Amino acid sequence: MPTPDKELSAEQSQQVADTIREEIARRRMSRQALAEQAKLSLSTLEKVLGGRRPFTLATIVRLEQALGASLRKSEGVLPAAALVIGGIAPDSLGAYSRRSVGWIEGTYLTVRPSFGDKEAIYAYRTEIAWDDAASSLSFRESERLDAAYSQHGEVAVPNQSGFIYLVTNRHGQHRLITVSRPTQSGSGAMYGIITTLLAGRGSQLTPIAAPIALIPIVNFATPTLGRISPDDVNHAAYREHLRRTLDEPFAMFMQG
Repeated sequence: MPTPDKELSAEQSQQVADTIREEIARRRMSRQALAEQAKLSLSTLEKVLGGRRPFTLATIVRLEQALGASLRKSEGVLPAAALVIGGIAPDSLGAYSRRSVGWIEGTYLTVRPSFGDKEAIYAYRTEIAWDDAASSLSFRESERLDAAYSQHGEVAVPNQSGFIYLVTNRHGQHRLITVSRPTQSGSGAMYGIITTLLAGRGSQLTPIAAPIALIPIVNFATPTLGRISPDDVNHAAYREHLRRTLDEPFAMFMQG
């Protein structure tokens, strides 16, 4: 299976170099600017464009991300799916490899306070899985009571903070979930904060933040979904997870 440092043949490298030159000319972009955006040295870019060094799949991925265009137009150049085993996520998501985040993949029961009933808890499914096309983890929600508002997006796993970010970006409108890495104390749950918009009357929207927990759904014999009232058999367990978010604390809410 090809790896990110797999070198292309001279013919394949020439095809990619020609495509890059066309993109640079069309955009009136300097090679220095492209190198900076792709996080490559100018020397490396000059060598691959000049045929003095072959392209690697990892270098092509960086350049594609910088240009926002596919450079692999020939059948002879391997597609992004060839990076599945050794796939590397974009720098903007943490530059993690698939192997390093495989333990995060799975189906989670997601719980947060109900925005419409202070005594209730809102519960639904979230699946986190590797997306070959994006070369990163992605998430997708399902079985939400308000199905029209189900979210899907990218998963960032930076090394620096030790937290995981589930990011929805729809035409510039963002929703962000920031959670801890899965706990090692048995449950494998992730705890943190959701920052989103609360839908009010008419077209009114209000920014809102709340504690949230993602717990492997296999931890529950018969999970209940939707708006969970206090008389539900799972309400106490769900509430305990939300309390843990603040009691540990995995997250804090500051008063102004």
